[in-house]
Amino acid sequence: MGFIFDGLDAEEYDRTYSDRALVRRILGYFRPQARKMIVAALMISGTAALDAGIPIFIARSLDWISASPDPRLIAGLAGGLALLGASSWLLNLVRQTLSSQAVGDVVLAMREDAVESVLRRDLSFYDQFATGKIVSRVNSDTAAFAQVMTLTMELMSRVLLVVFIVGYLATISLKLTAILLVLAPFIVGTALAFRAIARHTITASRRMNAEVSAHISETVSGIGVAKTFRQEPTIYAEFLDVNRRSQRVNQHTRYVFSSIFPVLNLMAGIGTAALVYLGGLEVRSGVLTAGMWFLFIQGLQSFWFPLTSIASFWSQFQLGLAAGERVFALIDAEPRVVQSDSRTLPAIAGAISFAQVDFAYREGEPVLRGFDLQISPGETVALVGHTGSGKSSIAKLVARFYEFQGGQISIDGVDIRALDLAAYRARLGIVTQSPFLFDGSVRENIRYGRPEASDEEVLAAARHVGAGDWIASLPNGLDTQVGERGGNLSMGQRQLVALARVLLQDPAICILDEATASIDPLTETLIQEGLDAVLAGRTSIVIAHRLSTVRSADRIIVLRKGAIIEQGSHERLLAQGGHYAELYNTYFRHQSLSYIEESRRAA
Repeated sequence: MGFIFDGLDAEEYDRTYSDRALVRRILGYFRPQARKMIVAALMISGTAALDAGIPIFIARSLDWISASPDPRLIAGLAGGLALLGASSWLLNLVRQTLSSQAVGDVVLAMREDAVESVLRRDLSFYDQFATGKIVSRVNSDTAAFAQVMTLTMELMSRVLLVVFIVGYLATISLKLTAILLVLAPFIVGTALAFRAIARHTITASRRMNAEVSAHISETVSGIGVAKTFRQEPTIYAEFLDVNRRSQRVNQHTRYVFSSIFPVLNLMAGIGTAALVYLGGLEVRSGVLTAGMWFLFIQGLQSFWFPLTSIASFWSQFQLGLAAGERVFALIDAEPRVVQSDSRTLPAIAGAISFAQVDFAYREGEPVLRGFDLQISPGETVALVGHTGSGKSSIAKLVARFYEFQGGQISIDGVDIRALDLAAYRARLGIVTQSPFLFDGSVRENIRYGRPEASDEEVLAAARHVGAGDWIASLPNGLDTQVGERGGNLSMGQRQLVALARVLLQDPAICILDEATASIDPLTETLIQEGLDAVLAGRTSIVIAHRLSTVRSADRIIVLRKGAIIEQGSHERLLAQGGHYAELYNTYFRHQSLSYIEESRRAA
């Protein structure tokens, strides 16, 4: 069956916890629910006693009716039976309500811890692991955990029911009850033997479900690209492959779990047959009456069902342990970005220093080696270079999104690893080439960086970008709904919203992954008007794709394979005729007015 689980290896951050460690961790979540659980346990005890007492009451009632068939006695016994049934129902209702509340609160706390852990993870975590699989752990695995915790409450009821029934059977025949207790461990042992295969199987099933979720999530997110390149058949074929693998894994899981009850019932049947035979011998020898023997066999049937339920529970319990293990592994994942202190700078001037910095996304694939760079407060630095030269890596390291392996990065002379990241990033403004907007209004997205900002401040920031002319093009102004990922807005409008968001934040350091790279010239002009005001007086790192941005920079840093090979002003670097001049002629020259004029004359 090994081929069924191919490709379902554990994630790098997965851990193996012992059953004892998992149960201890789970009990820690239940500790705040102690009062509810105690009352629920009392209700379980009462319900189990009543459920065990009802068949005993019925058996005794039959004896009393046989001895004295008085209608009033029959009516009284019927009323007593109804009272027992109603009491059992009421106690069970209270137990179900309290246990549901307790389990719900536990899952709520666990899911909150999982989401908090997800938010604490650095960006390298999301580069390495599929978002859909992470979502599956937070959503599906916590839901599976809740189901098994409910099953655990049922287990307590089953255990007490078995205890009461054994006590009842012992009043009929100690010898047969002793034989019954000797047979019981074989059933429990058989169920426990399923533990290892059940844990492995259900873990593989959870991983497969996460893979399906990840595939669907990626497909839906990239549906626009798929339709553009007419790749719907290819995506569907890939989904069919993942779905078939999911079907094989889940089918194997169903086989494993569906096989336990037939095996346990077979063993229970063998045990019943043995006790029927031995009981018959007891009746023949006069030790038991036929009536007592019959009552014992009736009680025996009430014993096997909760016992097999308890035994099979251990296999089903693996589902909860496997789900809990996956959630706890996510919560316990070690961060790569580790702060040595939590210093808060009273004000950030914006001096940035790279000193002999070594950085690699993956071991053995260095991006920066012994990298040095000094950026003065208020200076605008443009980073240019071919793809893979290290431009984005430098910006991400300044934002402290990734951990570097050697050297030092300092902000105003303080090691970036010693800063309070929340306070530091609050003074950091970032605009990406493809800005992400949350579903909601334009106003809400602009206010995202400063939730306490007033409507007037939001409007002022919006008007500061492109003189606010773009606001009139929105159907409902700043109250226009942007849609999922900003799908209701054009790329240019998304960039304008992102820039207004940074303006409202009023950061000390700006990082711009060329906010004008994917827009039309008219919108670029609107953005550039506000961009100059945004960068004025602030330390800015711009990953440049436009000539207008390059020319307005105080200093241009030319990168190749993670090293600075040239730096200076636009005119100086062109005069040198080096790598920047090559980049200019390849990427930037066609954007200049002189080139456009020459092209027109040539035409």
